[in-house]
Amino acid sequence: MADDHEKDLQKFLKNVDEITSLIQEMNSDDPVVQQRAVLETEKRLLFTEEVQEEDGCRTTLNKTMISPPQASPENTDEINSEAFLASVELDAKERARRRRENKVLADALKQKGNEAFARGDYEAAILCYSEGLEKLRDMKVLYTNRAQAYIKLGDFQKAVVDCEWALKCDEKCTKAYFHMGKAHLALKNYNVSRECYQKILEINPQLQTQVKEYLNQVNLREKADLQEKEAHELLDSGKNTAVTVKNVLETLCKPDQTPLFYAGGIEILTEMIKDCPEQTLFRTHNGFSVIGENEVIRRCFSTAGKDAMEETVCVSVLRLWQAVCAGNEENQRLLLLRPEMGGLLPSLLTSRVLGLRKQSLALLLQLARTDHGRSLVVGHLDLTRLLEALVSFLDFSDKKANSAMELLTDLALEERFQVWFQANLPGVLPALTGVLARCEEAVDLFRDVLYTLLGLVMNLCLQSPFICEVWAVEVSRRCMFLLNSQDGGILTRAAGVLSRTLSSSRKIIEEALRAGVVKKMIKFLKTGGQTASRYAVKILAICTNSQHEAREEVIRLDQKFGILLKLLSSEDEIVVANAALCLGNCMEVPRAASSLLQTDIVQVLLRHAGGDAQKTAVQLNAGIALGKLCTAEPRYAPAPSRGGPRQLHPGRRRASRGTMWWPCGGWASVPPRTLWRAPGVLVLPVHTGVRPSSYIPERPGLSGSSERGGRCFSDRHLSCALTAIIFPPFHSLLLF
Repeated sequence: MADDHEKDLQKFLKNVDEITSLIQEMNSDDPVVQQRAVLETEKRLLFTEEVQEEDGCRTTLNKTMISPPQASPENTDEINSEAFLASVELDAKERARRRRENKVLADALKQKGNEAFARGDYEAAILCYSEGLEKLRDMKVLYTNRAQAYIKLGDFQKAVVDCEWALKCDEKCTKAYFHMGKAHLALKNYNVSRECYQKILEINPQLQTQVKEYLNQVNLREKADLQEKEAHELLDSGKNTAVTVKNVLETLCKPDQTPLFYAGGIEILTEMIKDCPEQTLFRTHNGFSVIGENEVIRRCFSTAGKDAMEETVCVSVLRLWQAVCAGNEENQRLLLLRPEMGGLLPSLLTSRVLGLRKQSLALLLQLARTDHGRSLVVGHLDLTRLLEALVSFLDFSDKKANSAMELLTDLALEERFQVWFQANLPGVLPALTGVLARCEEAVDLFRDVLYTLLGLVMNLCLQSPFICEVWAVEVSRRCMFLLNSQDGGILTRAAGVLSRTLSSSRKIIEEALRAGVVKKMIKFLKTGGQTASRYAVKILAICTNSQHEAREEVIRLDQKFGILLKLLSSEDEIVVANAALCLGNCMEVPRAASSLLQTDIVQVLLRHAGGDAQKTAVQLNAGIALGKLCTAEPRYAPAPSRGGPRQLHPGRRRASRGTMWWPCGGWASVPPRTLWRAPGVLVLPVHTGVRPSSYIPERPGLSGSSERGGRCFSDRHLSCALTAIIFPPFHSLLLF
């Protein structure tokens, strides 16, 4: 069937090419070519029994002619050409009409197939997709949908064929490559599967994250396949531990034994599983089903009030899971794919039996050590119950509480956990704020828990600020309280959280100012380390960006801007960008700029504005701060010429709308391109207190000169440079 389908398609494409060629030849300027095309056309119309097929419909041209009119010889070519073109046009219109009708029918069948697929009736879905393809053979989505249904039924070879047909319809169909890669993975064609996923990346580089995950799945499945081959070789060789694992699993298959019988067998099995081969044999001999589907063991887990023997069975099973899953990704996947595990593990964390809580927490901590394990936990467990269960560990003042918070912190690294957290914020907010409040009551007792919890909150808002103002306000208040702590680690993380939540609301900023946050951040900058300084300068940038009171307080506490000037010399570009933003905000306070007259602030900001910074915000913030400085302090403004208004140099250029620049001497200091694009920016010479006649441009490479992005500045003789005079309104800047 597939061969006939391909032959029909190739025949149709060949006819289209021949007709197109004839039309082009009849329109040629060469009379010989025209005549040859006309003769060929007559042959096709008069002597060829042409049957054209489109979407299952057959159209036959009736060549019977009754008393055909006799055309004069000189008009024969023109009439034949016009007749052929009219025939082609009529046929094209008919084809288009039938195609529109078939498209409607095919879409309806596709929708019907999708509904069957959603119900899990994959056979019915395949029938619908096949009927749709009979109506419209080049509808790629029907091929890819049918391939997906074949994969669900385990018919991977047919899925590959359908994907190949979809690629004939559209060679850049990423969905076809995805399903083809999945089918080849199931067929254990690992290299071919990788090639399919790599093609997706070539077609659409923006799918890099998804492709990386697909390739990781291929690697894990190939690794598991190799492990199984090695394990069976050991079993065939008669290795003691391998044979024991197999025999114990066969013994545990006996139904309706006492809990003590199963507990003993599981303990022996746990002792035997020490390495990857034994873990693999457990998997290949259906160990997960042997344990998970045993009615006696299941009854032990489901019983609320467990006796000593039932408790022993449950603890033994949890210890077995840890031994089986340690460092084995495939076993981890199979364990968490079991339907009962989604609710079982969170419920065990809240058990009244301390041993069960301890072992279930240990199992989850083991799983969450790797990206693969965290992804499995987030994808298959009930996260709401899991969060509530982990918070309940605060009832303990020992390491178990800290371990629970560490687990939450690890899970918060997962993007899916962050998405879930945002979507379920109203339900989980009371739990987390309650933990913070409880830790505040006994900071010394819960120091490690609090430290870990603050790390969790930082991870949750790492990608973007919280969209919920209620959450941001509550967390910010808790962190402002923690800024009074004497513990350096708590102080740093509280400032880190505050730097991420503070910008969510003007109300939070006002509360922070009343709580003295500016004074505390200035103290951080004086005594704190690099990480604390990064958080502190960002908080100051946020506060000064919207509150005039914050600017005045920064000026009062940081006289002559000694702290901010020091930060502008930092190697951390995030610190430099936010320090420049804070400095620019403070320049809006009257007479603030005059305190910088005796400093080299102009040269410093010029270097950042025209330098080689990797982050564009460093250049933007430095340039705008420089513009505000020159606007606020007349002595930084362009010096007037003695003979009145200066004549414009012929080398002046219009950089963009509202932007101009002057070349200075032999070495032009040109503003960065990022500033050229900023509307409302006028770039002019700046008077720096040194007479223009003393400006001596230095060559690159000489002592005292520095080169930034192809532009040379002299540190000692910078008297005629460029800066940006920014006219209000000022543009908001990027915060880090």
